[in-house]
Amino acid sequence: MSTTLVIGASSNSDRYANKAIRSLLAHKHQVVAISKESGQESGIEFLKPLSPLSNIDTVTLYVNPVLQQNYYNYIIDLKPRRVIFNPGTENDEFEQMLMNNGIEPVIACTLVLLSIGDY
Repeated sequence: MSTTLVIGASSNSDRYANKAIRSLLAHKHQVVAISKESGQESGIEFLKPLSPLSNIDTVTLYVNPVLQQNYYNYIIDLKPRRVIFNPGTENDEFEQMLMNNGIEPVIACTLVLLSIGDY
């Protein structure tokens, strides 16, 4: 089973990152979550930004392009198969950096991909 890293996690159930964690778990995906604030959702404890990780298949972003800059090298070093840019997180500069490193940028909504069985 592949592992998804949610960057920008929130314990607020109204936030899309929170909905994504719950939906990923409901679809039987393994989830790791990073947040600048401590918290948890559905038993997933949020890790601090830039926590050491391995075996990440997918990174799904819920942070704006300016905040993403702090994660460029971190995400590239994780060597995920793909990075999902959810609505509002699109970032041409980072997308190009990912492609240059053999990582697929996906401009999509994690919740929609899961709901249509295309995740």
